[in-house]
Amino acid sequence: MILDYFAAHMWQLWAIVCIVCLILELFSGDFFIMCFSIGAFVACIASLVMPSITGQIILFAVVSVLCLLFVRPVALRYLHRSKGEKVSNADALIGRVGRVSQAIEADGFGRVAIDGDDWKAQSADGTAIEKGVNVKVVGRDSIIITVERE
Repeated sequence: MILDYFAAHMWQLWAIVCIVCLILELFSGDFFIMCFSIGAFVACIASLVMPSITGQIILFAVVSVLCLLFVRPVALRYLHRSKGEKVSNADALIGRVGRVSQAIEADGFGRVAIDGDDWKAQSADGTAIEKGVNVKVVGRDSIIITVERE
């Protein structure tokens, strides 16, 4: 009964596949499932003029593969073009300026405050740096930052 209905109204099935793929794409964000959504959309449009279910499935497969090969790489390049330039977490500290909150001892450690966070720090040249001096982060080793006077 339901199969007869969908056989007569294949565009609805393709629309459901398209929407489900779009919803799944929202959770993945890698534009892989989006290609199947595009294929289902094209098959949905084709089902209105093409009664052959086999032809619709072939069209869905061909369009999906073409999207995977041609559309997805362009979309990834366009939408993630600055991905390599972004740094996060502790790597984003390199080049930042902070203030010494606890004096850095010669060939030892102290503390530096940067944007409200307090980091264990050492001097780049091994000299002592007094409390209150502005310093620039020049390196990082695990959770210890290396600083030099600004």
